[in-house]
Amino acid sequence: MPDFDNIAKRYPGAGTLVKGIQILELIGESELPCTSTLLLRETGLPKATLYRLLGALVEFGYLRHDKAAKTYSLGKRFIELGRGSLASFDLRSAAEHELNRLSTQLGQTVSLTVLQGDDIIYVDVRRPQNPLAVGLDVGRTVAAAESASGRAMMAAMAPHEMNRFIAAYDPDTQHRILSEIAISRARGYSIAESGAIPGLIVVAVEVHGPPGMGRGAIAVTAHESALSLEQRHIVGRDLMEAARRVMGNIGTASVSISPNPRRHSHIAETLECVDAAGAIVGEGPAWDARAGVLRWVDLAAPATRVFDPEGARTAMLPAPRLVSAVLPAGDGSVMAVTQNGLERLGEHGDLTPLYDPEAHLPANRFNDAKVDSAGRIWAGTMSLDASMPSGSLYRFDTPTSARAMDGGFQVSNGLGWSADDRTFYFTDSGLGTVFAYDFDAAAGAISNRRVFLSVDPKDGKPDGLTVDAEGTVWIAFWDGWRVAGYRPDGRLVREIDMPVPRPTSCCFGGPDLRTLYITSASIRLPAQVLQEAPLSGGLFAIGMDVPGRPTTEVAL
Repeated sequence: MPDFDNIAKRYPGAGTLVKGIQILELIGESELPCTSTLLLRETGLPKATLYRLLGALVEFGYLRHDKAAKTYSLGKRFIELGRGSLASFDLRSAAEHELNRLSTQLGQTVSLTVLQGDDIIYVDVRRPQNPLAVGLDVGRTVAAAESASGRAMMAAMAPHEMNRFIAAYDPDTQHRILSEIAISRARGYSIAESGAIPGLIVVAVEVHGPPGMGRGAIAVTAHESALSLEQRHIVGRDLMEAARRVMGNIGTASVSISPNPRRHSHIAETLECVDAAGAIVGEGPAWDARAGVLRWVDLAAPATRVFDPEGARTAMLPAPRLVSAVLPAGDGSVMAVTQNGLERLGEHGDLTPLYDPEAHLPANRFNDAKVDSAGRIWAGTMSLDASMPSGSLYRFDTPTSARAMDGGFQVSNGLGWSADDRTFYFTDSGLGTVFAYDFDAAAGAISNRRVFLSVDPKDGKPDGLTVDAEGTVWIAFWDGWRVAGYRPDGRLVREIDMPVPRPTSCCFGGPDLRTLYITSASIRLPAQVLQEAPLSGGLFAIGMDVPGRPTTEVAL
């Protein structure tokens, strides 16, 4: 509440106006209509002065007087002025059509919020005819860091700007918020429980205009039971499409979420979808020979997954934070590479931190990881929004020690070693490039970086990779509808056409290592693409003539 006495002193002659505003502030912040007795106590005004001010405010429509209950509440004039003020938000005008469309289509409450200081304010709310839809008030404010809409906006900010909103929170809360923002950036949308009303789920996507217009977010708020886990991600994709259209209406460039067109309708004949998992970002497949299963992750769910070829059994364990790879260890345990570095994965999906060489870089996260022939983990990092060349390549000599081997990467990705263990491959998907290094297996050293493969964006982006026993490098192409094999000299020898646009990674598995497993993603795919590629996010398998190299377990 402002210091009204001090304001009145600083502006001579405005004392009566300040007193009137004080009354309005008290009534506006009260959850119930106010009595004159309460107002006398809170303002300290003489009774005659209070009643004169109340009468004038009622006359102008700023207050409503309930004579029977002898109480005062805000009047309709505030609604009229509020509407006029909100009409000045160009972002609101640009989003109006999408809010109407989404509310009707989804049958849930859709809102537009904008950032004001450290808070978000609801500037437009569309509630459908559904009697169970959530009611939200225009003008309501919530701390940005404590709302799904605010965190969707924060996920689109530069690190220094984002950190301003969480600086006042304790370290544990900061850590939790940063974890949620990392997942939101990976998905492109935020999903969270309402911090104000238990039992509500909020899905939100950031929107912004040209400089000076500010940031906003479009959000769907629904009862938890009204949106299943799968539906929440569908709503997230719908909101991303809506945000693109809104930003297009006001001339703001937005990132395309549509994949490259399908090259042709051919699909490899022996390719099989062994788990129609619908993963958001399936990634990090690794064959666990000891357990006889394939381990992989859904990076953005987040979750770890297991596929058992015997009986085609599957399992999924939700993870508390973003997980990008799982690696079998020599003692039968499993290591996980997460946004917090290297952690031990428990039987129930719990994570125990081991070491994070980039704990000082909260705007970075780890991505893909592999184990070399000596049992050392190699893993790359990248910025949360994939926009900066802040990524590095690390070698973990033990689970609690690591050193940077190279840097300056935008989207660190697929890793692998040649059949003779003398060449190391490493991908920067942001550059569309797969690099090759000379590799010293005994020392774990790399040198002589060079380009192994450079890919035109219209052909997709190189993502995860694996190498077979003859040295052919098999690469999954994000937005490329295929996995392709290249000889050590860079010559293309085979393409495996996929029924999904976003294959993400691959590895060899099975008792004889002659099955190539391929993960895929459904993230950010428009509805029409998902209709064409309904198996997006699935796990695929295809028999190969040449086996892969055995998976090395993490040395402990």
